[in-house]
Amino acid sequence: MKINPNHIELLISAVKSEQYPETGLSEVALSGRSNVGKSTFINSMIGRKNVARTSAQPGKTQTLNFYNIDQQLIFVDVPGYGYAKVSKKKREEFGKMIEAYLTTRESLKLVVQLIDIRHKPTEDDLLMYDYLKYYEIPTLIIATKEDKIKKGKVQKHLADIKKELELEEGDKIMSYSSVHNNKQQMIWSAIESYL
Repeated sequence: MKINPNHIELLISAVKSEQYPETGLSEVALSGRSNVGKSTFINSMIGRKNVARTSAQPGKTQTLNFYNIDQQLIFVDVPGYGYAKVSKKKREEFGKMIEAYLTTRESLKLVVQLIDIRHKPTEDDLLMYDYLKYYEIPTLIIATKEDKIKKGKVQKHLADIKKELELEEGDKIMSYSSVHNNKQQMIWSAIESYL
């Protein structure tokens, strides 16, 4: 998949299904804890600095943000989970909004779940993965922040994540560093294999 970063646009920030864009393109949702680096991952994958707004304050994404990537697919940035500073009511709203999208959207072909490679998956990570498997949604695990651990330890950390999640057959796991920026093509190919 050859993505041209000059043709990226935010179509809509949606909170309910009536607002979802009808593009006829496959959608890939990005999910992960609030501080896992989702926006940075999106920006790095499309080779742009500020398409997805990054923030020092986790939990900034509060809507489903639909990005048209070069008329080839739609990235859907989903609000991060596991962030305590958001009120309980707000968390419930997020939960309902995300659930409605994940369980009813026919053009959703894949969820990319981002997990921090430095740590074992959190309870929220495990719940999210189990949830995706319950609804039989294909999942690609991207272990972010690869540059923060020693090169020789990457495979061990990936094996730990795989074991903790009880990764199902067919679901892939890959490590990634938005700093080194050297695996975009591999990840695009992995994404493409699900579409």
